[in-house]
Amino acid sequence: MMNNGKKANESIKCSVDQCEYHCQSQDYCSLDCIQVGTHEASPTVEECTDCESFQRKQ
Repeated sequence: MMNNGKKANESIKCSVDQCEYHCQSQDYCSLDCIQVGTHEASPTVEECTDCESFQRKQ
């Protein structure tokens, strides 16, 4: 599906609508793939993980 010129990748759900790659009226990312990482040396809970593909919407 297209949304604001972005094609929703239905394999990547996302609810962060402040991201440049978010498909606004749909909770999907428009990237083909994303990079997931961590800001912790030894992550133990989901809050320790980050979408490293995030770009703040301009």
